[in-house]
Amino acid sequence: MSKAVRIERHGGPQEMRVVDVQVGEPGPGEVRIRHYAVGLNFIDVYQRTGLYPFPMPLQLGMEGAGVIEAVGEGVTHLRAGDRAAYASNPPGAYCEVRVMPAQCVCRLPDAISFETGAAMMLKGLTAQYLLKKARPVEGLEPGDHVLFHAAAGGVGLIACQWARALGLRLIGTAGSDAKCQLALDNGAAHAINYAREDFAARVKEITGGKGVKVVYDSVGKDTWDQSLDCLRPFGLMASFGNASGPVPPFAPGLLGAKGSLYVTRQTLFSHIATREATQAMADDLFAVVAGGQVNIRIAQRYPLAEVQQAHRDLEARKTTGSTILTP
Repeated sequence: MSKAVRIERHGGPQEMRVVDVQVGEPGPGEVRIRHYAVGLNFIDVYQRTGLYPFPMPLQLGMEGAGVIEAVGEGVTHLRAGDRAAYASNPPGAYCEVRVMPAQCVCRLPDAISFETGAAMMLKGLTAQYLLKKARPVEGLEPGDHVLFHAAAGGVGLIACQWARALGLRLIGTAGSDAKCQLALDNGAAHAINYAREDFAARVKEITGGKGVKVVYDSVGKDTWDQSLDCLRPFGLMASFGNASGPVPPFAPGLLGAKGSLYVTRQTLFSHIATREATQAMADDLFAVVAGGQVNIRIAQRYPLAEVQQAHRDLEARKTTGSTILTP
């Protein structure tokens, strides 16, 4: 048996309940993992509320770290006793033990703790594909400006550090002076408090009127229109979340009028669709974390039993960096 967090219907944090579930043996291509820590992400909120609908009942959670207890037929990259971490579909990480597909589960290097592994997989792999793969048509070179919204969040703080390591000048936005300072402390070249500044005007000022080559936006509705105004001609709007709500429909002709812009809406799970791609991206992430270029800041820890409060704090923008749940 395992303690697990499930919902019976979409709704608010109060819908989450800790229940006992039966955990069986892994089938072909599966592993059974005992969690030491579990990551909290905004995608969990989207799935809980029904923005990303799932059949009920639903066990939430997309990333975790722990020890492999058993492997199913055909699994060759892991064995019982291995330390492991993952960001993976289907949801189900909010638990003590689970059986899950092995494809996106990676062996966790000894130099990286379970807590760090749980806090970094979904967010770190997201930062990896944004900076390395979701790139503007003219490419990115050291010295280029990029704009990153929610720069003090879990993905944002990793991106600030990784962008600095790549020689990029990241302009971060956040909703308070304290969060802006946190982004600066983690490698952002500039930080804009969008609660009291016009971030589009400030971006133009910072870039000498040119704009940025790419905007990375997980906020959605509230930042979309102004973000387009931050882009230079042929720039890329890279949307990867909807924290303020989905982006409303817009006319494609708007992109032409604003400088022949590009728009992409990407998800991590398109990038980790194969075992080989997952491992290559994870190896890149492990290298920058173990090498010290990127530090994973775990600012909040909650027992699994306090998952409702964890979601409330996340939605209220009270969190910074990464958050973990401990089974």
